[in-house]
Amino acid sequence: MHFHLETERLSLRPFAASDEEALFLLHNDPEVMRHLNGGKPTPREVIAEQTLPRFIEGGFLAAVERSTGEFLGWFHLRPAKDGPADEPELGYRLHKAAWGKGYATEGSLALIDKAFGELGARRVFAQTMTVNRGSRRVMEKCGLRFVRTFHHDWPEAIEGSEQGEVEYELLRADWEADRR
Repeated sequence: MHFHLETERLSLRPFAASDEEALFLLHNDPEVMRHLNGGKPTPREVIAEQTLPRFIEGGFLAAVERSTGEFLGWFHLRPAKDGPADEPELGYRLHKAAWGKGYATEGSLALIDKAFGELGARRVFAQTMTVNRGSRRVMEKCGLRFVRTFHHDWPEAIEGSEQGEVEYELLRADWEADRR
């Protein structure tokens, strides 16, 4: 899924090889990664040889501030592994400097509209740690509703993992109703 999307303040574009340094910095900020891997650093080789190629392959979009060209982070909209094609998962990861400014909500709303308006989605869902209040707030602001709490087998427990993960969703019918 390769597309370019513009919002009022964001340009969402496919990843390129030139994004390696920006991605390395993002994935090595302990606060950004706190609810993902406990804030552990990711070696540059992993970013270069695994993460970036996967991001370039599709479903991931680099988020760039339109006015400055600054890399703010990324969004993804793609079906879960082995999941139905018409149920994409929404995800996002932004630099700390971009938190609390509405970027995650702005980018997510644009992707949700694209999913239902153009890509034929039946359902959009998102998941995060139960303790990740910021991410849960974004999901709620975008009209997603809480579905369930579940538990992952974490290779190493991280702070808050004992409270599990949450899943939120928005169904096509509810998106259509909200637009009326």
